[in-house]
Amino acid sequence: MKHTKIIDLLNNTKTLQEVTAKGWVRTFRNNQFIALNDGSTINNIQCVVDFENTAEEVLKRITTGAAVSVTGTLLESQGKGQSVEIQVSKIEILGDSNPEEYPIQPKRHSLEFLRENAHLRVRTNAFSAIMRVRSTLSFAVHQYFQERGFFYVNTPIITGSDAEGAGEMFKVTALPFDGTPRTEEGKVNYKEDFFGKETNLTVSGQLEAETYAMALGQVYTFGPTFRAENSNTSRHLAEFWMIEPEVAFNDLDANMDLAEDFIKYVIKYTLDKCADDLKFLEERLLQEEKSKPQAERSEMSLLEKLNFVLDNNFKRVSYTEAIDILKNSTPNKKKKFNYIIEEWGADLQSEHERFLVEKHFKCPVILFDYPANIKAFYMRLNENTEPGKETVRAMDILFPGIGEIVGGSQREERLDVLIEKMKALGIEEEELWWYLDTRRFGSAVHSGFGLGFERLVLFVTGMTNIRDVIPFPRTPQNAEF
Repeated sequence: MKHTKIIDLLNNTKTLQEVTAKGWVRTFRNNQFIALNDGSTINNIQCVVDFENTAEEVLKRITTGAAVSVTGTLLESQGKGQSVEIQVSKIEILGDSNPEEYPIQPKRHSLEFLRENAHLRVRTNAFSAIMRVRSTLSFAVHQYFQERGFFYVNTPIITGSDAEGAGEMFKVTALPFDGTPRTEEGKVNYKEDFFGKETNLTVSGQLEAETYAMALGQVYTFGPTFRAENSNTSRHLAEFWMIEPEVAFNDLDANMDLAEDFIKYVIKYTLDKCADDLKFLEERLLQEEKSKPQAERSEMSLLEKLNFVLDNNFKRVSYTEAIDILKNSTPNKKKKFNYIIEEWGADLQSEHERFLVEKHFKCPVILFDYPANIKAFYMRLNENTEPGKETVRAMDILFPGIGEIVGGSQREERLDVLIEKMKALGIEEEELWWYLDTRRFGSAVHSGFGLGFERLVLFVTGMTNIRDVIPFPRTPQNAEF
């Protein structure tokens, strides 16, 4: 008999019909009540077993984690917490689970323990909710851009360029580590490597996406990116996903409009589609908050925070204005910041970004026109700026609780200016000849931004560690699973 998803059974108002459900046992109480979940919803369906007429050997195999198929009559539930339940007439054990060995028991587990069991943690309520939210957000990303005439471009994962100038990239090579071929100068001879040159895993698809925007008009990438940054913080991953739209003829103002509209769309879509999961995650967060000192507790619940973003226009503030605000702020004057703001040109930290959003403006903030020397080479240089205080048409979007969530800019479309900036940073023209060609042939104003997808999932789910919002986190000394 064809089985029905539990989410559909729970929404079914037609009772007294025979149904079949398949899933995994969450709990089995009193040799009678199975809480069954199949991943389609955070809610379980209660299956009432006729234990007097069920073989003892079958009852013993109904354990937490076991996969089962139940057939029976869908009835209006007599218990609290569910509208319907299944009065079981037939039960089949599809896959046993040894209760003494199964690590995901029906109790509260630490997040660290669950990271060590990442292959099974999605069977918990918290992680099944997080991953359904992640899936929904992912779909919303594509839907937003597709509805607006953007073209999805798959940019290379293996690249010979460093878009960010970070220098913290994973090398891709087929050369042997023993007996690596060398040049006469003793350097690695990449001409003998698979690609005939030094290559890496990409940190961004932006540069390649720009070339497509200059032909297709508006494009976006959504794929994996990599950073070999030896960081074990709660905000860093070695492998993560990036959303990067690039739009021809958009200036910085249009870029800010696009980013704000995009973020509000995907959050609203997920609020509408994942109400049960987000309610559960909000309650989970409230329980966590109770264990924190009063001063460290969030002023907003999860749903309040999400609606805070939807209900407020993002405040647009220049970097220069933001520095003045921070310099004169109470935490800066009283040296409460870990990084004291002393002068224009400082690279803002998360504590500064959160102060602007949560304390000063009390709404999401878009900072723009950053100092040129703290931003990437491809960002458009502003004209008529004070010597020593050159700025670029960059913008960052700052959110409560998380700080920066989006970084973008109007791109430098002037060939001569771009070449001068590359020279100043020691970037060889030959390395990016193809990128410069887009400025040689039909150059035009264009803009784009990058949004780390895991940062977005982190914000929407209320989780605090980025390793908990990606199925299998890749971090220093950890490539398990």
